[in-house]
Order: sequence, then structure tokens, then C-alpha cells
Amino acid sequence: MNAVQPARKRDGAATREAILAAAVVEFTEHGYARAGVRQIAERAGVTAMMINRYFGSKEGLFAQAVDRAFGPPTVVGDDRRSLSREIAHTLAERTAPGAERLDPFLLMLRSVQDPEAVDVLRRGIEAHVGERLAGLLEGPEAEVRAQLGLALVAGTWLLRTVVGTSALAEADNDSLADLLTGMLRPVTGEADAGTASAADA
Repeated sequence: MNAVQPARKRDGAATREAILAAAVVEFTEHGYARAGVRQIAERAGVTAMMINRYFGSKEGLFAQAVDRAFGPPTVVGDDRRSLSREIAHTLAERTAPGAERLDPFLLMLRSVQDPEAVDVLRRGIEAHVGERLAGLLEGPEAEVRAQLGLALVAGTWLLRTVVGTSALAEADNDSLADLLTGMLRPVTGEADAGTASAADA
């Protein structure tokens, strides 16, 4: 009995991981409302009952998928140095034509209209990318400033990648990054630091 117990634990972990990976893909492709538990189970190679066993419900699985999607850094890194410039350049490169798509944003866009998904998305965004960015900011109202920065990031992604407005879609990455840097500096506080340095000089 003791010899087979570790194998069962490994199988359970692998099954849970397969379900979660399948869920991220389905929720990203179809959104919360249209992604069915049966489709997720079929992609993962399990039964729908297994999803309830491991995650309790579709909403519980969605919460885990949101955590998985927004947990790793995509546009907002973890380096305080030249924060606005790093975000701006990463955003310009990740939204350029032909760039690898930003799945967390797609998951958000395709699920946000569903009332059951909104609270989960809000908590996931705040707990991951929002908290990460706020933790890099010094000074007052860090959470408000962080979420303003995220609004700029999300809006740029939406118009440049999904809507494809011509000026943004055709913009040179470096030029766009320079503009974005200037817009992000008041959020990060780098503009205030620069002003103070100029005044001291």
C-alpha cells in the first residue's frame, strides 16, 4: 500500500495540472460564459466529474485559471529601475504586429461581460499585476497610481492589438515606447524625481 501511495499523489497532481492548463486555454479562447466544463474536461482528457472533484465548480476553476494567467509577469516586471521605460518598451514590443499574443488580456476581454466572472477577474488582477506594480511604486496612493498604469497598458493593448486603430497599429515600436514612457512617468513617480533633480541643479 505504501509503495503505490506516492504514485497516486503524482497522478492526482498531473490530473489537476492538465485540467488547469486546459481551462486556461478554453477560457482564453471562448471566455467564461462560452467555455464549457465538458469541453475543458475533453481537452484535459478527464471527465467533467473530475473538474468538480479538484476545483469544486466552474467558477472555482476559473479563479485558478485567472491566477495562473495573471501570476507570471508579462508587461509589468519587478525592476524598480527605469520602471516606466521598461513597461513602455515591453508593451510596445508585445503589442506589435506579429508579436506573441498576450493571453491574460484576451482572457479578461472575453470574460469581463459575465457577472460571475467580473469579481474573479478583479480579485485576480489586483492580487497579481496590480499588487506587483503598486509594490514597485513609492509615495502616496500607490494602488490608485498602479491601476491607472494598468488602465493605460490595457487600453494600449486593446486599441493596438484587438481593434487595430491605424495610428497605433502602424506606430514604430521605439517611438511608441517613448510616448508611453512619458505618460507612465507621473504614475511611477519618476517625473517628480526628475523635476526635483533639475531644480537642485
